[in-house]
Amino acid sequence: MDYNTSELCDLFADNVDVVDPMFVSYGGRASYGGEVSTIKCFEDKGLIDKVLTQNGAGKVLLVDGGGSTRRALIDANTAMIAVENGWEGIVCYGSVRDVDALEDIDLGIHALASIPVNADFEQTGEADVAVNFGGVTFLPEDHIYADSTGIILSPEPLDID
Repeated sequence: MDYNTSELCDLFADNVDVVDPMFVSYGGRASYGGEVSTIKCFEDKGLIDKVLTQNGAGKVLLVDGGGSTRRALIDANTAMIAVENGWEGIVCYGSVRDVDALEDIDLGIHALASIPVNADFEQTGEADVAVNFGGVTFLPEDHIYADSTGIILSPEPLDID
């Protein structure tokens, strides 16, 4: 489904939080949305890859990578795991790599920056916890909507039909 965050903000101004405009779109899908699943980790992508092997239909993975731009938490292999398991997108408060390949993958991906250095695979971190960045607190089961204009968050799904 296509989402227009500008229209959603107009329609649901009192119900949404707007994430600070600090993300770059890297994925092949211009807009995406769904129920939030959270991960908090730092320069370690093992837990991300593990969570993405679960059924992600209707879900967006939100990764609090501590804002690190020293190691990439998302790469082409990680994105393909997400696609294979039906995830709608990934919002990463951290970095990505394999940028050219990510553009060709049908997955929404927003991150802070790109860097060629991969993260560790130790599976350290926490899943399904509240995380805070970009002026917004994200809770598991919130709903996130993203497009080329920005990213917004709602505690409930937005009725757009």
